Amino acid sequence: MAGVSIDICICTFRRPHLVETLRSIGDLDVTGIDARVIVSDNDHLPSARSCVEAIAPGLPFPIIYLHSPASNISIARNACLAAATADFIAFIDDDELSSRDWLQKLLAAAPDADVVLGPVKAVYGPTAPKWLARGDFHSTAPVYVRGGIETGYTCNVLIRRSPLIEGLSFDPALGRTGGEDTTFFYRLHDLGAVMTAAPDAIVYEPVPPERERMSWLFRRRIRAGHTYGSRLRSRGRLAALLPPAAKVCYCLAMAAVTAPSPIGWRRNALRAALHLGVLGGILGQRQAAQYGDTG
Repeated sequence: MAGVSIDICICTFRRPHLVETLRSIGDLDVTGIDARVIVSDNDHLPSARSCVEAIAPGLPFPIIYLHSPASNISIARNACLAAATADFIAFIDDDELSSRDWLQKLLAAAPDADVVLGPVKAVYGPTAPKWLARGDFHSTAPVYVRGGIETGYTCNVLIRRSPLIEGLSFDPALGRTGGEDTTFFYRLHDLGAVMTAAPDAIVYEPVPPERERMSWLFRRRIRAGHTYGSRLRSRGRLAALLPPAAKVCYCLAMAAVTAPSPIGWRRNALRAALHLGVLGGILGQRQAAQYGDTG
């Protein structure tokens, strides 16, 4: 697909790695693409402005800086949607690095799709526990349900600008707890959006030491399950509770069975955490803030 325009959107909050992300964006193969970068700064103060202004002269395409306070990622994402004018909108996180052919691979999968999702490959440092790197607990890829994709994420995605997304926004109520992107793509799916995957459209995410713990993974799985559970609430609370409750019990039992395996028991325990989060979402449990000033 040639002769198209893409706005590459990056939401940021006090993250020095933004410089490396922008440098990787600057190395992209944009043959046949009219590219532009939009950086949406979610800090109270415009702390990323100087970084963007310093690196802008070295980029091969325009970059726009938006100050989108404060400490609510949905506000930053919605500012990107409002500023985007291209044929497609791409999102990548400010702690990631794009592969050189990232956009080309996303576009190649886009002719008949409204949403194209690429994988995020985790990069583990020398301090990462062996079980973490071998089990690769941080990488992200599209999830298929009944043979199709029903939701997505903003860490590696290409969205076609169309009437489907006009008026659609990320929920500010989820902008500090997380799950705002999952909910956004669920809504797109419900509107009839065609979603597909581009397995070769890779971005890389270095895993910092503070995310090398089971406690961090556990909280992340709980939050992911909570988002899905919130979606199930409309189906009737009692009926919706039974399957995830059974899955929690099963996964905990499997964690016990696989206890000798450093990867196996952790994988099953994290599956239990996911379904535990689903239960919390169905019951309307309030989620703690994970983004912004609280970290």
